[in-house]
Amino acid sequence: MNTVLSRANSLFAFSLSVMAALTFGCFVTTAFKDRSAPVDIQVSRVMLKNVDDFTGPRERSDLGFITFDVTADILYLLDKIQLQLFLYLSADYETKSNALNQVVLWDKIILRGENTKLSLKDMKSKYFFFDDGNGLRGNKNITLTLSWNVVPNAGILPLVMGSGHISVPFPDAYETTKSY
Repeated sequence: MNTVLSRANSLFAFSLSVMAALTFGCFVTTAFKDRSAPVDIQVSRVMLKNVDDFTGPRERSDLGFITFDVTADILYLLDKIQLQLFLYLSADYETKSNALNQVVLWDKIILRGENTKLSLKDMKSKYFFFDDGNGLRGNKNITLTLSWNVVPNAGILPLVMGSGHISVPFPDAYETTKSY
C-alpha cells in the first residue's frame, strides 16, 4: 500500500530528526563551557611614523609598528566538538575624534589537532596599524588584547577575550628611519 516514495520520505524524515537531535546534543555539551584562558602579552618595541594616507583625503596619518610576545595555553578550548579557534590581537584606544578605536594587528587560525601552546616571540603586526589622523602620537593608553572565536560543529560562535592584556604608551615624536 505504501509506495517506495512514501517509504523513502518516512526514512528521510526520521533520519533528519535523529541528526537534529544529535546536533542539539553537541550544542548543549558546549553551550556552558568556560572558554577563557590566561594570556601573557609583552611589548618589546613601539615605533610611530607619520605617513601619507592614500585611502582618503590626501593628509598624513599615524602609522604604528609594534613588536610583541604572546604566550597562552589554550589546550582545553579545543575538544572533539570544536573545529577551530580564530585568534586575533587587537589594539583598543581612545582619541579626540572617536571614543573607541579598535584595530586588529595580528590573527591566526588553530585547527583541531594542532599545537595549542601559543608561544610567539618578536612578532610584528600582520596588518597595518593606521589611525585616521594623529591619534597615536603621545597616546598613553593603547591596550593590546588577545581574543578568540571558538568555531564549533554546531551551536553559537562565542567571542572570548583572554584574561591578560597590556597597555602600551606610544611615543611623543615620530621616527624618521626608513626600516623597521
